[in-house]
Amino acid sequence: MTADRLLVALGSVSALSSVAAGAFGAHALRTRLSADLLEVFETAARYQMYHALAIFVVVYAHGRWAGGTLAAGWLFVAGTVIFSGSLYALALTGTRWLGAVTPVGGVCFLAGWTVLAWSVLTARP
Repeated sequence: MTADRLLVALGSVSALSSVAAGAFGAHALRTRLSADLLEVFETAARYQMYHALAIFVVVYAHGRWAGGTLAAGWLFVAGTVIFSGSLYALALTGTRWLGAVTPVGGVCFLAGWTVLAWSVLTARP
């Protein structure tokens, strides 16, 4: 399986699980979590969906301009696991130290957007 196909599959699974998490949060957790932890959970689902869609953009850009664009996709995957994963865990367990891990995922997101922009801008026609 090629890397671009794998990224599309991972992006699809990420989008699917983001929708499922959002529905779970809205229906099953609404009465079980405090308002601040529910907001944390919703932030995790929202950023997961943003970056699932970003993975599709990466694969499109790779097909159009090649270069190092796929690296951005892998950064988005890592960012989703670390950022959204730590926020889901924090919301569900209340373990506050997990919030210290979240910025690492945010840095992966930032790096992914930087790599995508750089790759597209410097790609040869």
